[in-house]
Amino acid sequence: MNENGPRVGIDVPERIEIDGVAATVEELWAAVFTFGHFTAMQVRDLRTRGIELHLRRLDAATRELFDSTLDGDPIRELIRHALAGRRDASLRVYVFRRDGVPSVIVTVRPPGGVPTTPQRLEPIAHQRPLAHIKRVGGFAEIDHTSLAQRHGYDGSLLTGPEGEISEGGIANIGFFEGSTVVWPNAPHLHGITMQLLEGTLAERGTPSRRASVSLADVPSFDGAFLSNARGIVAVGAIGDQTLSVDEGRMRELQDTYAAVPWDEI
Repeated sequence: MNENGPRVGIDVPERIEIDGVAATVEELWAAVFTFGHFTAMQVRDLRTRGIELHLRRLDAATRELFDSTLDGDPIRELIRHALAGRRDASLRVYVFRRDGVPSVIVTVRPPGGVPTTPQRLEPIAHQRPLAHIKRVGGFAEIDHTSLAQRHGYDGSLLTGPEGEISEGGIANIGFFEGSTVVWPNAPHLHGITMQLLEGTLAERGTPSRRASVSLADVPSFDGAFLSNARGIVAVGAIGDQTLSVDEGRMRELQDTYAAVPWDEI
């Protein structure tokens, strides 16, 4: 479930700004060879879901990686400036260090959505370093996703050495167990869409919980789904295991996410 559909490819932003100024080739070249973190969001009518969660994520990762704080109000201003009048977009905010202080890159691409068909995932043994941070430089995840697609899958599913499931290559994974949503508790990124779903499910009286989930447990569940900034999509297979897709349950979950309000940026 990559951000532009089921296939990995080069996705050139329409606009790139660093600290509110159009980026030069030299600045981007320098930024490529550093480390940092980012958050990704969909913008519709100059609004996004979970803006405070995005800002909290950026600040927490900046504190951990750079021992600095990152105030949310300037980030909002940088986002609005980079949108440059666009009301709908796929947007990313990157934070890296330049001259010893945090610097912010905002990239703007056309708006996007999720695939329309259930996704087939290839399990791979891989654990992201600092899994709780949405960090830059995810070569291994992109490579594994590309390999999975070459093998006829839509994407990858990251697992531990004993087959414990953590997350999709670029999405969280959840499982249906009766009326409950189960999220794997192996090290993973606590995605914004996952956080929003957890809260809204609870408000609607639908329980969700964290639990250890392994590949051997997959047949015991009633289905699975992926969630990321683009939305939610059903999982149709994990490796050679076919999963049932309950269209009614998926519509209910998508309606739950649709109920999450859009916040003004």
